[in-house]
Amino acid sequence: MLKRMNKLGKKADKFAHGIREHMRLGTKITETLVGKLSLGARILQVGGVKKVFRQLFSVSEGERLLRVCQCYLSTTAGPIAGLLFISTEKLAFCSERSIKLSSPEGKLVRIHYKVVVPLRKIKTANQSENAKKPSEKYIEIVTVDDFDFWFMGFFSYQKAFKSLQQAVTQAQMNTSHSTLM
Repeated sequence: MLKRMNKLGKKADKFAHGIREHMRLGTKITETLVGKLSLGARILQVGGVKKVFRQLFSVSEGERLLRVCQCYLSTTAGPIAGLLFISTEKLAFCSERSIKLSSPEGKLVRIHYKVVVPLRKIKTANQSENAKKPSEKYIEIVTVDDFDFWFMGFFSYQKAFKSLQQAVTQAQMNTSHSTLM
């Protein structure tokens, strides 16, 4: 019984650390909470994360959603909170909140920040951590054309990385099989 309670305690600690790390990356705690609430409302309104994925991104026939993770995408303007979708075909990120941009006509428009990388275009997925703060963990995605994307602030970093690694490995196996035929 004691062993079981220790195991549950460790899981709770990891989960609490994931939440703390995720919240720390936000600009203000109130903005982060409002973003989470509006995201949750949107997911409920649409009918679940699978439907949100299909609504936001073009999904091919037979493509399956493997995992959805709340995280941040590192940009030159700072981290952007959102959802990272890992499917059998792609890695896709969409910001929680829309961002303001100037249109070609000079008007301000609000759009969601999106990134889509086909799994077959991913050269490597690397784990990384802050040397000064090892609890700050990152996932670096490097594409075949040497673009890199950094994701951080995961609630469950290990599960996210494992899912991504499995999806990329499977896509690479499928690609090598199709080129051999």
